[in-house]
Amino acid sequence: MTLNAAEEETIEAIKKWWDENGKQLIVAIVVVVGSYGGWSLWQSNELAASELASDLYEEILEVSLVEAGESSTQEARNDIVRIANELMESHSDSVYAQYGALFAAQQHVIDGDLNAAESALSWVLENPKTGIFSGEDEGLVLAVTLRLARIVLSKGEAERALGIVNNVIPGPFEAGYSELRGDIYFALGRNVDARESYLAAQQAGSASDILQLKLSELPDDN
Repeated sequence: MTLNAAEEETIEAIKKWWDENGKQLIVAIVVVVGSYGGWSLWQSNELAASELASDLYEEILEVSLVEAGESSTQEARNDIVRIANELMESHSDSVYAQYGALFAAQQHVIDGDLNAAESALSWVLENPKTGIFSGEDEGLVLAVTLRLARIVLSKGEAERALGIVNNVIPGPFEAGYSELRGDIYFALGRNVDARESYLAAQQAGSASDILQLKLSELPDDN
């Protein structure tokens, strides 16, 4: 088939462009395809890791189940702590690891190991991400901080506990933080401040009978 002059010029132009740009185009295609393949592989790996973390957390839920009126066994508590530690070590960027740490802290409190409970809660605060594209869960951070301050107070470190609760804006947890602040002030012998904090907890919406009892038994002295 005979090519006319215009077609020949077009083909020559294409050849020339390919000679100048063909290699770069191939590289670009390889990069795009490779990136897509890498992204797909990353997604698959993330999904598999998430499923494994979910399975481990499900184990915690199953082990933690007890009949009404019964308490967990030492073996069950040990299993919960073991699984939670595996989540924290192998799936630290997963929300399952955070909630696993909360379960571990609960078991440590039951066993009277307040140092281990504090360590587990501190881990949650130091690893606040719930995924590579996710930010902090503010509600979780506030709830964990509140629990942490209670444990620190239970260890007899009232001043440090006060520093913890005064270092956050409690938002929807105002009632809980105010009541705990009252407990801390009471432990420090600051009864006037304790009363003000307990009243603030009531004003924030707490109708706890225990809170009312604390108020009624609080001495009037300074």
